[in-house]
Order: sequence, then structure tokens, then C-alpha cells
Amino acid sequence: MSINLCIVSGATITKVAALTFTLSWQHSVQKTEWTETWQVTPTALELVEARVEGTGAGMEPPEGSVFDGRFWRWKPTIPPLPEVRLSRSDAVPQGWRLCTADSCRPVASAVDHADVVILKPCAD
Repeated sequence: MSINLCIVSGATITKVAALTFTLSWQHSVQKTEWTETWQVTPTALELVEARVEGTGAGMEPPEGSVFDGRFWRWKPTIPPLPEVRLSRSDAVPQGWRLCTADSCRPVASAVDHADVVILKPCAD
């Protein structure tokens, strides 16, 4: 049995063959990129790293973050999550972007601009 990332919106389920993915978006006020790297396990999604291009308006990197010349990077301390819910925002018209080793795509392209999209692990 292989594990996939499932993108769920209502009755629509899109399976993505990836054990690692990044989720990125543009901050609605600062207009800078925020990116998270996630690991897919059989029962949860684990946040491996977060990075942000700039600071301000609720985007302050935590103590211990490292600046690599473009991004502030850190290892978040949240437990694995059974699912991640993404809400659409008119303040961020570009929406969420999901990248795997193979490609990148807007999350909305997989689920036709839903108001809430759920990311979770799923089996073949």
C-alpha cells in the first residue's frame, strides 16, 4: 500500500503521489512569500520547515530562526496533524500553491476554487 497526499473539497478528491510537498502563499499585507514543507505519513501530515521572506504584520520568525539570504527558516514545534484545512481568502487572490518534486500548481486548480480545501494522507 502506498501513501498519497489527498486534496479534498466536498465530494472531490484529488490524489497526489508525493510523500513531501511544499505549501506556499503570499502574505496578504506584506506581499511576501510564506512557504511550509510538509511530510506525508500514513496517519498525519508533519510540518518539517517553515520559511518567510520578510517580517512584519504577524510574520515574525520565532527565536532560533536562521536567515539564508532570502528566507527566515525554522522548524515549527506543532504535532503531526491528521489534516490541514486551507480557507480561500479574497485578500490573497493567488491562493495557495502546492509543489511536489514533479510540479507546482495552485491548490484551487485541483478542486475548482473551493472555499475550504482539506489536505490529508490517503492510501491508494
